[in-house]
Amino acid sequence: METENSYSSMYDEKPELQTMHFLTSLLPDTARRLIRAGRLRTAATSAISQGFKQANLVIVNKQYANDFERFCQANNGALPLLYRSKPGEWGAPPLSSNSDVRTDCLQYRKYEEGTFTGNLKSLMDYTEQMKEMVTFYVGCSYSFERAILEAGVPIRNVEQGRNVSMYKTNIACTRVGGFQCNMVVSMRPIPVEKLDAIVQITHPVEDAHGAPIHIGHPGLIGIDDLTTPDFGDAVDAHPGDVPVFWGCGVTGAAAVCSIKSPLAFTHAPGCMFLTDLRSEEKLADGCVSSVETPQVFCISQNPPHYSVASRSAVEKITALDRLIQQDPGDRGIEHLLIEDQLLKVCLSLSHAKSVLITTGFPTHFNHQPPEETDGPPGAIAMAAMLQALKKNIAIVTDQRALELNKKIVEEAVEQGLMKAAVPVISYQDVGEDSPLLFLCHEGKPQFPRFDHLVAIERAGMAADGNYYNARQVNIKHLVDPIDKLFLAAENIPGIVTTGIGDGGNELGMGKVKAAVKKYIHNGDLIACDVSADFTVVAGVSNWAGYAVACGLHILNNCAIHERYLRKATGFPEASDTDRYTSALPTVLKEEKMLSLLVKHGIRSGKTGNLGMEVDGLLFHDVHAPLIKRLLDVTLGQAQ
Repeated sequence: METENSYSSMYDEKPELQTMHFLTSLLPDTARRLIRAGRLRTAATSAISQGFKQANLVIVNKQYANDFERFCQANNGALPLLYRSKPGEWGAPPLSSNSDVRTDCLQYRKYEEGTFTGNLKSLMDYTEQMKEMVTFYVGCSYSFERAILEAGVPIRNVEQGRNVSMYKTNIACTRVGGFQCNMVVSMRPIPVEKLDAIVQITHPVEDAHGAPIHIGHPGLIGIDDLTTPDFGDAVDAHPGDVPVFWGCGVTGAAAVCSIKSPLAFTHAPGCMFLTDLRSEEKLADGCVSSVETPQVFCISQNPPHYSVASRSAVEKITALDRLIQQDPGDRGIEHLLIEDQLLKVCLSLSHAKSVLITTGFPTHFNHQPPEETDGPPGAIAMAAMLQALKKNIAIVTDQRALELNKKIVEEAVEQGLMKAAVPVISYQDVGEDSPLLFLCHEGKPQFPRFDHLVAIERAGMAADGNYYNARQVNIKHLVDPIDKLFLAAENIPGIVTTGIGDGGNELGMGKVKAAVKKYIHNGDLIACDVSADFTVVAGVSNWAGYAVACGLHILNNCAIHERYLRKATGFPEASDTDRYTSALPTVLKEEKMLSLLVKHGIRSGKTGNLGMEVDGLLFHDVHAPLIKRLLDVTLGQAQ
């Protein structure tokens, strides 16, 4: 690994160049002339000509130029293209006057047959070869640093007089022709309270990499150790700082290596080309982001992980949350509500690759089957949308109800409620290691099978180890201890848990058990003692399942969130929108689902009626209008 020098020897011996103020206030043309004359000796250009755009350089033979341009377009987050030169063109007319790409960078890198063969101070000796080469000027994150500082957000590497930290990742860039590589990122530690600000400042400047592509734990993008960057300097974070990662133009060097061309050049990491464009200027055909405002939310503490969505998407999901918080059963759920839980569940599930769903509340212990109609419809609605998003899904249930639930899933597919069947499994608690063996490959916490567990209207274990329905009847003999999976997940990095309920005795409601004991009838006894990372409380649990499906649809039609999910590589798939919309719950689908449950003898929870009702509320009178309102919000038809 080659690490660039720090700023410790950054100044030329000449007195006029020995102040940081001088460097920051230099006009780019002056700075380029000083670089050309060898009079500006600094390890990086971060602090030079602040307020002006800087550019990465990639110089390749003209035979590769078209493919590299398309590679930039396909990986715009790392390689926002500012200008493509003609073969043998030394200047860059849209970016600068009186510039010469052969002399105006502090340092260059030379590549032969895809191998880095040395640093160069000038490319003048390669003038003949460069007559057949094309220069690509690619946007740089240094361009937005002044705006960050003016907004009161600290830049730790500038404070510490160091080059920005840059890392190789496991994020695969979209391949074009022979160009294929993983993304390189730059990282800046940002105070957690400034995350919204940093994303909002950088989001519009897509010609300087735009918004971050990852916020949180570096291991999630394949970085093992922040103290050993692949390029640049290690930067010391302050307490409360969160690592924030942007696509980096050094990705261009990795791409150049992949084609193994006889000769290619790039800038040295941190040693940018200084343009005459002010940071707030846009190129005539440059990238202009949408006017949407991004917002940042924490979706995991272990490991720390943050997600991003537009304000309008957030407002829609908040509107969904308000709808499902109606309390038609007058249970007092307003005392159990926690802000933004539905939103964070949707964000977390949007990032998940593999989801385990559990449901089943055998409240009717005198009937066969003892299940109720609240829970399975919401579970199937979530599963259908997660399928559309290409997640791996499984449903875990009680062994005694395994065949029933397999049949329900099979018939749900036949009815068009899901595209395909998902595995329905049971959990066998046969020893202390059972939860770990169930959740992780070979029982190893570093290899979880699932990254999100969702319980919806699932009987939850009370403080005394029993399971109670709302009437204080102990139904432990009908419930397998799936709670132990949620308890084990607390100590497995990378698994997030969600509990959805409407009465406080459901799995995951332990997060609000104090309020359940205080405000919910019989709460002292029935309150679930097992917590989840996120707790979504609704008037009817199915409603929350519908809202999760709708929220996932909203997020995956949000350009800001969608870009963050794909790490600004590739392009949005236009055909996906129809697939997501077809997976939404509808009145007709949920009527079919409820009819299916009734056919199997599953009863309404509150009344025990075998008919078209859930929790004593008639489907067409209460549930159908609610579903329609959820869809109106989701599809932008709400008044």
